[in-house]
Amino acid sequence: MLTLYDRLGGSDGIRHIVDDIVANHLANPVVNPRFAHVADLNHLREMAFQFFCMGSGGPQHYSGKDMLSAHRGMNISEQEYLAVMDDVLAALDKNKVDDTAKHDVIAILYSLKGDIIRQ
Repeated sequence: MLTLYDRLGGSDGIRHIVDDIVANHLANPVVNPRFAHVADLNHLREMAFQFFCMGSGGPQHYSGKDMLSAHRGMNISEQEYLAVMDDVLAALDKNKVDDTAKHDVIAILYSLKGDIIRQ
């Protein structure tokens, strides 16, 4: 059985997905204010890439903060969280990720909700 990493297209596929997620966030009026002024979008992309790779069973190591530390003090709302989830789903759709893999990604991200919202 293929890992989620493989089903997302491995390193290249995840890199495309992450690029599309960041583009979606920048175009999304609900979360754009959180991303429009990020000083180093390349660093954000790299952290998201590492996170997706490691979280999906890839060989990459995630060198970023844990989700609670990364989102502490941001006071992210439920609406913002759902907008981000929509952006992720749109990126997965654009990259023709199958429904089973999409559900697996959403399950992982949803499991982190408590570490992200209202921190």
